[in-house]
Amino acid sequence: MTSASTRAAGSVGVVETKYADLPGPVRLDSGRELATVRVAYETYGTLSTDRDNVILVCHALSGDAHAAGRSATPGESTRDGFGAEDRDGTAAKGLGWWDGMIGPGKAFDTDRWFVVSTNLLGGCAGTTGPSSIDPATQRPYGSDFPVITVADMVRVERALLELLGIERLAAVAGGSLGGMQALQWAVLFPDLVDAIVVIASTHALHPQGLSWNAIARDAIMRDPDWQGGHYYGTGRSPDAGMGLARMVGHVTYLSAASMGDKFARRLQDGDDIHYTITDAEFQVESYLRYQASTFVRRFDANTYLYISRALTYFDLARQHGEGSLSTAVQHVRARTLLIAFSSDWLYPPAASQEIHDALREQGKPAELHVIDAPYGHDCFLLEEARQTPVIRAFLNTEDKAP
Repeated sequence: MTSASTRAAGSVGVVETKYADLPGPVRLDSGRELATVRVAYETYGTLSTDRDNVILVCHALSGDAHAAGRSATPGESTRDGFGAEDRDGTAAKGLGWWDGMIGPGKAFDTDRWFVVSTNLLGGCAGTTGPSSIDPATQRPYGSDFPVITVADMVRVERALLELLGIERLAAVAGGSLGGMQALQWAVLFPDLVDAIVVIASTHALHPQGLSWNAIARDAIMRDPDWQGGHYYGTGRSPDAGMGLARMVGHVTYLSAASMGDKFARRLQDGDDIHYTITDAEFQVESYLRYQASTFVRRFDANTYLYISRALTYFDLARQHGEGSLSTAVQHVRARTLLIAFSSDWLYPPAASQEIHDALREQGKPAELHVIDAPYGHDCFLLEEARQTPVIRAFLNTEDKAP
């Protein structure tokens, strides 16, 4: 096989999202049950005869199943990340959110690996979520949708893979909430995962992260147009609250240095202030309003509420270790790669260090790489070139998990 390092990286081409209905009901951590679940997914590469070359890629809060290539039905881009417009320009239309990482010769080399990407449970891009039809009422679930956890998302992913005839994973990879899913896979199904790649993630959000998520959710729920979560079909939706939630969330993904470099205190229009409280006086204000308006067009407010709540509930030590992270990972068998970024204060390198130390305390194979980069949490979407050799080397390692 030709080494990926000797080939020019390529695209997986035009990709069509597929949909699968799970064969049975899904029991949730809350004790409730979803009678029917549909999952949106995409695949890239070729499944090996032995079905042993599968990598599951998990997305963050605002992602979807379209991780690589060009969508057969392009819509609003999910290529998030600070400065994404500068990086991609008009090319972002229809491009997968992790296209720089998935494809021939890339970090997740589709000449070798069969990559599966799903829209997670609770999503608004094809997988069953709050905007889906409740079979019991024939109306959208709205806020009657059950509260979900990261573990629920992982169980749905496993059910999809079983439906596809895939019993074992060579790796599970993801950034942010996607990294939480990778960790959850390794803890819940230790015998089914050979390796995990956890990028800009954590074993539990710190209090500051919990706080920002609470503010974002409150912004949506305090919008009168939220209507208790049952706004579908009313002609009104909580766009103002959703936009504010996106502004809050987006700022937490950035670093002070990156915002200073890009915007400083430059005015939006001319050299003088206009003495207004309604217009965007500064470029950074205009940028945040733009982020809000584009996000509202493509993302459902209830989905934001449910996924945000799920990531705040995630706590490996509490859920699996009676308060001890070391105990929580004692049965993990997967080799673990952790990547963190120096300027990420929302998912700080210290959290990755804690995971690394807990795994090593249990004698598990783990490595941690902290990349010095200025873009905050968004680094996992922007620093693709610097992550690629680290991930490729890790995946090419022949050492097997114990």
